[in-house]
Amino acid sequence: MQQVQEAIRSRRSVRAFLPDAVPQRLIERILESAARAPSGSNIQPWQVIVLTGTAREALCQDIETAALAGEPGQAEYAYYPRQWREPYLARRRTVGWALYGSLGIQRGQTERMAAQHRRNYCFFDAPVGLLFTMDRDMEQGSWLDLGMFAQNVMIAARSFGLDTCAQAAFNPYQHLIVKRLKIPAHRQLIMAMALGYADMAAPENNFPTEREPVHVFARFVDSLP
Repeated sequence: MQQVQEAIRSRRSVRAFLPDAVPQRLIERILESAARAPSGSNIQPWQVIVLTGTAREALCQDIETAALAGEPGQAEYAYYPRQWREPYLARRRTVGWALYGSLGIQRGQTERMAAQHRRNYCFFDAPVGLLFTMDRDMEQGSWLDLGMFAQNVMIAARSFGLDTCAQAAFNPYQHLIVKRLKIPAHRQLIMAMALGYADMAAPENNFPTEREPVHVFARFVDSLP
């Protein structure tokens, strides 16, 4: 139980990775463990594309080239709220400025901010990129199932000494991803994830991210009138 707690508590969004390769068998073991995630009626609606080597490099080059050319892309679903409000806006700003502050990026340095955002498109140099897809006719419950599966991937990775970063930044470039990887039209890209060994010398991996205390988000009810 202590090992499970440590895996959960040590999980973080890593934004700089070492070039060390991750053996395919280790990736398979992580996915095997993650597949124990619950899903409605055990339908297991997730699919994963594992990118390594020149395949990963080629896809990253496609997307970074498009981003540098100013191609905005178009995500198929809104990950974030269309209108920000408190307390979510403050939390978002806090972690954003903590990241930029760790890198010495100041307010108004928009090009440096954009360059840091483009680091997403190389999976932050992680040797493994994971793409999570799902059939388009799945409903909201299956999206929850895929989220639990993705969380299992992140926790299982920690148990093997690896780190991850869940990424929505690839979503606007689904059209490029679909073309390059020949993803069938009935499947939708839901998210991506970087997987590898964290570069703990990188400053962007060493700023704290706070969590709200339990009393803020939990309500305990033991009787009703």
